[in-house]
Amino acid sequence: MSVPDYPQMIVPVNHVEPVPRRVRAMLDGEVVLDTTRALYVWEWPNYPQYYIPLADVRPGVLVDERHPQRLRRGTAHRHGLKVGDATRAESAWVYTGEVLACLAETVRFEWQALDAWYEEDEEVFVHPRNPYSRVDALRSTRRVRIELDGLVLAESSAPVLVFETGLPTRYYLNRTEVDFTHLVPSDTVTQCPYKGRTSGYWSVRAGDKLHPDLAWAYDFPTRQLEPIAGLIAFYNEKVDVVVDGERLARPKTHFS
Repeated sequence: MSVPDYPQMIVPVNHVEPVPRRVRAMLDGEVVLDTTRALYVWEWPNYPQYYIPLADVRPGVLVDERHPQRLRRGTAHRHGLKVGDATRAESAWVYTGEVLACLAETVRFEWQALDAWYEEDEEVFVHPRNPYSRVDALRSTRRVRIELDGLVLAESSAPVLVFETGLPTRYYLNRTEVDFTHLVPSDTVTQCPYKGRTSGYWSVRAGDKLHPDLAWAYDFPTRQLEPIAGLIAFYNEKVDVVVDGERLARPKTHFS
């Protein structure tokens, strides 16, 4: 059996656990849901979704689209959202009737249909944080070199290594150790539930070819990931990483 060189997600699909945190979400400046009784539901192994008790959703915001659907967890009725002048079609699924027992009278919202989500008073991006995942940023003195097509893009003896469950190790390097003559700024912005919102993305020009969005930075990461503030990381899947003289195999992930 092939064993990857980083920990994998192991929670089975349809696993359900209580969320011990207060969860709120906003649309058009209004609170759409506010609950301390949410459930984590793993629709796939990488991370869960919130399922919200129907009683904790603001009355009148759900618009029944008269479209029942038989889904993996049971029968759900598709709803839209309406708050003031803001409307979002196909944004929520209300579970009633034939459904996993613990999910009766709950609502599953499309994350992007709402303007902002909060756990307690901290905003959460992209999807709920997986309670079974770890994301650690550790300072290191391992020698790291980043190459692409034989071109050295960065070299550091003081990287910060980020270990995140389900992903290969990421190597964050000081900007002074990155050769920016090969990097081209990009308008791309991404978000991560554990690290926050990126402040910069760069493509790499190697010869006549431009490789889009290979490097990024978080100038203002979440407090748990403060050691990576302002540092640059590259997708291991798309560049060559040499650590202490050993060239690593490019991992295969959804970023490949």
